[in-house]
Amino acid sequence: MRNELWFLVAWTLRHILRNRSNWLIHFGLPIGGVILATVVYGSSSQPDVRVGIVNGDGQAKIAADTIGFMRKLDHMTITMVTEAELKDQLAAGKLDSGLVLSKGFSDSVIAGQPDHIALQSVKGATVTAYYKSMLTGYIDNVGAMARIANGDAAKFDRLYEDYAASTFKVTAQSVNDTSGAKQVSTQSIGFLLMFMLTSAGNLTELILRNRENRTYFRIVSSPISARTYVLSNIVVNLIVMAAQIAVALFFMRAVFHLSVGVPFGEMFGLLVLYALIAVSLSLAVVAFSKSSSAASALQNLIFTPTSMLAGCFFPIAIMPDAVRRVADFLPQRWLLDAIDKLQSGSGIGALGLHFAVLTAFAAVFFLIAVYKFGRSNDTRNFV
Repeated sequence: MRNELWFLVAWTLRHILRNRSNWLIHFGLPIGGVILATVVYGSSSQPDVRVGIVNGDGQAKIAADTIGFMRKLDHMTITMVTEAELKDQLAAGKLDSGLVLSKGFSDSVIAGQPDHIALQSVKGATVTAYYKSMLTGYIDNVGAMARIANGDAAKFDRLYEDYAASTFKVTAQSVNDTSGAKQVSTQSIGFLLMFMLTSAGNLTELILRNRENRTYFRIVSSPISARTYVLSNIVVNLIVMAAQIAVALFFMRAVFHLSVGVPFGEMFGLLVLYALIAVSLSLAVVAFSKSSSAASALQNLIFTPTSMLAGCFFPIAIMPDAVRRVADFLPQRWLLDAIDKLQSGSGIGALGLHFAVLTAFAAVFFLIAVYKFGRSNDTRNFV
């Protein structure tokens, strides 16, 4: 049986690799997924927030200093405008937000009750939250000085001048921001998971296509049994997907310089475990299909939607809670979560539950396929 098995494996591999389209499906698509993730998520630098400021408080010092404080904030582009210009430019999308300092703003701050200030934005808190928190802190500090001065203008001026002239010794050290690279690498792996399902489905469909073109019946008329034939298909699946994983990881690291944040061996082992799930799921689909076209349709109904819900195409964090709960029942989600934990510093030993769940997925799908094959009484009648 061993010689027959490896003869079929070698014959199937030669048949697959002779077709150039198979090279594209099994190796071109994963590389394309890395390129797509790099293009979509690799240029996600934070743009400056365009803020228009209306100074209705004239030459008041507090108002002028508040505008100066805003100019010093990072990722802010400040433009001085009138109220009419602010409305027009917000409506036209030329500004993201507006800050209106009305007459009496400085006096209200000095009185310890900041007022006559308003924020405007057509995009809501997503734009104003950052500078609102910084501005609130600044105004609260000035208001606290006013309360300490308790109406004594000279005392307030002295406190305020000391505050404005104070210097703080700050030691800064730059660190690399790896969040962008982590997101690109995670989504690249997500696309790879989808393409692994596609490869497994394409290879497992050979069982049905060989039946349809009568190749299978010529094979089983020899001493090769139907079970050996199905087992050879599983081995071919795993060989091709192991090569697919190695090529994808190589291109991510050596060509695109994407650091997954996980040692190569651990990542490769996780993805090989997922390959078992992909093969078992594809076998289950074939077991319930009467033709290759029916299997393709069923795979499309299962593979793409589940990959999307699991977060393979975009971050799971942007999805509603209800969708996240559904994703907990999908193997892709468990694998991506395992990778996220490894990237966050967890050891491979902390992923016992993830390994157990992923192994259970593979076992369940294999058992479903075996049960369905068994219900046909004879494997050769099915394939």
